[in-house]
Amino acid sequence: MHHNEGGLNVGAILLSFLLGSMVGAGLALLVAPQTGTETRRRIRDFAEDVTDKASDYMEHAKTKMSSSIDKGKEVLESKKSAVTAAFEAGKEAYEREVHK
Repeated sequence: MHHNEGGLNVGAILLSFLLGSMVGAGLALLVAPQTGTETRRRIRDFAEDVTDKASDYMEHAKTKMSSSIDKGKEVLESKKSAVTAAFEAGKEAYEREVHK
């Protein structure tokens, strides 16, 4: 998810939308006509739900980041091997040219 648009990536936009939705739902709970006991129960349930969703999102983000880092290391290692092989080939060609 590295599609940048105006400096924000898709993940940041989705997280902002998710958090905004949660805040809106929490405010709706506070202004809805109900008993204090019912309001407290709904807020507690809402808080637990937000915590679970945030935890799931963070776990997903960590997994994606770890995967991206691993892929980056693989690409770096393959490029390192290619550069080393090219350097060695150039070095051998140079030595053959010098020793003619």
